[in-house]
Amino acid sequence: MTVVGGSGGPGGADAPSPSASTGAQGFVRYLGVRAGVATNMTQMCGIGPFITIPLVVAAMGGPQAVIGWVAGAVLALADGLIWAELGAAMPGAGGTYIYLREAFQYRTGRLMPFLFVWTAVLFIPLIMSTGVIGLVQYLGYLWPGMSYAEVHLVSVAVVVVVVVALYRRIDSVARVTTVLWIIMLVSIVIVIVAGFSHFSVARAFHYPGGAFSLSQGFFTGLGAALVLAIYDYLGYDTTAYMGDELRDPGRVMPRSIIYSILAMMALYLTLNIGVLGAVPWQMVARSSSVASLVIQRTWGHAAAEVVTVLIVITAFASIFTGLLGGSRVPYHAAKDGLFFRAFGRLHPRYRFPHVSLLVMGAITIMGSFFTLGTVISMLTAVIVIVQAVAQVVALTVLRRRQPGLLRPYRQWLYPLPSLLALAGWLYVYYSAGLTAILMSVAWLAAGVVAFLIWGRSVRAWPFGPKDVREEYLDEQRAAGGLENGRNESGAVS
Repeated sequence: MTVVGGSGGPGGADAPSPSASTGAQGFVRYLGVRAGVATNMTQMCGIGPFITIPLVVAAMGGPQAVIGWVAGAVLALADGLIWAELGAAMPGAGGTYIYLREAFQYRTGRLMPFLFVWTAVLFIPLIMSTGVIGLVQYLGYLWPGMSYAEVHLVSVAVVVVVVVALYRRIDSVARVTTVLWIIMLVSIVIVIVAGFSHFSVARAFHYPGGAFSLSQGFFTGLGAALVLAIYDYLGYDTTAYMGDELRDPGRVMPRSIIYSILAMMALYLTLNIGVLGAVPWQMVARSSSVASLVIQRTWGHAAAEVVTVLIVITAFASIFTGLLGGSRVPYHAAKDGLFFRAFGRLHPRYRFPHVSLLVMGAITIMGSFFTLGTVISMLTAVIVIVQAVAQVVALTVLRRRQPGLLRPYRQWLYPLPSLLALAGWLYVYYSAGLTAILMSVAWLAAGVVAFLIWGRSVRAWPFGPKDVREEYLDEQRAAGGLENGRNESGAVS
């Protein structure tokens, strides 16, 4: 791995004044490595493991469920290396939208970036909806017997509070994100400590007969577990959607992605082993609030209530950071003339995409009315088609089409991580189930129809020229970026 630059974070000695990096119409370049890692990790963890550990254990049928988490970590890291190279080379507000636009414009014009925005406006809020569902699920431990109406009123209230909290400048948001990140770490560490304080090796590694038999049932269970595990790792790409708000994108982008994946990998594995060592796996598989169960069995009901509050705050943090990063996606597309113009507006005072934030908040509310399993399966299937697999192709295409593009980070052992990510994502897609696959294909087909309608109205390909623009190459040429000691392959010494 080759990453240039040193470490640092907001508030450090080297932090520039926010006003110094604020353009008349642009974002504030404020976020450093520490804030970037905090943003990614908070979004990665959230409520995810606290609601999916029982489901993964049930899918695998015992403590061998840890295999699912290891497989998820390997897939996340392989995919993270793709994000790191693409994000460091093209650090704009938009993430995948930018990468697909640059890579696929040569053959299919704006089709692929349009399809990504079409689906992102759906799947990003759906990810936030799972956080809302999990938050309310844990609230049930503190507020047992909530009615159907009360559950959904609380869900709506949570999203409204998040949107209000995000209605401010990015430097203020960064400070709030760091605080929520600390709370997230405290909650997960407490559960780990509680589990290991009453840890039983025999209980943690009490495998049922045939647990490791490589049968069809094993791979079916592993696939179901991998869908859930990769859902929990999602979020390591949050800073890629905020490239215009990173202080030094070529350094901050890859470090924030790779560091957050490695850190969460260690935390997830430790958390799972601790839980399985404190509570019999059969009880874990049946639990709806496993963290509260572990604390109650080890330290008592009062301690469980305190930790449950921290977990609820952690869930809130994941929704907070998810909408923070996700709201930048349709903004960049609209500024590029490929989405509704209203999404391209920045708040006149606080300089953030307020229309995008409000729309995604509304979709998050709607998604919270569905079941957790339905939402996870649907969003995972859609992500595989228009983001994960497409980015594997995009990285390869861009290396061939734009060899002179400056790449502060280049994927280690290329193309092995890309091939591993491709195989893993196809397995996840198959394991999501027929219903999710059909729904994702239907949504993608609707997106193609919408693109054709849009393309005809603006006379874009296939009804007009492809309008190929190598934005980042043009920028670095204008700035003399192919000189000053950098070679034509894009490597940085």
